[in-house]
Amino acid sequence: MDEIYKGIGHPIVMKESSCCGVDTPERCDMRGFLSFLVLWIISKGDVRGCEISRELEKRRGSRPSPGTIYPVLKELKEKELIRSDEHKIYTLTEKGEKELVSALRYFSQIFFDVEEMFKCCTPNQESGKDQNKEE
Repeated sequence: MDEIYKGIGHPIVMKESSCCGVDTPERCDMRGFLSFLVLWIISKGDVRGCEISRELEKRRGSRPSPGTIYPVLKELKEKELIRSDEHKIYTLTEKGEKELVSALRYFSQIFFDVEEMFKCCTPNQESGKDQNKEE
């Protein structure tokens, strides 16, 4: 029987409770990739929302708007995965740390062959040299 899996991000229908022997994260599905990245950034050290935006800008080339970042932070706080102090400095909770570990395992299981994936997208230098020799 299918069950609704509402994790970080949007709800999705899950066919099973595990993938490739790795349990699906309780609250962090991969459709919520922004939430996953925000958790990862916060895990590196206590940060403010503007610092999260700058780090995301480095990764994707454009700075997300506050209207993108702060709803994610609000959702993570509501799920008790992060907390903030009176200065709006965000830290992971113990529950957030466990969820991030679960999400990282899940992510790693899905993309275990990422290096091979990149080979498919990168022109093969060897074959390029061979083609030049034939011409």
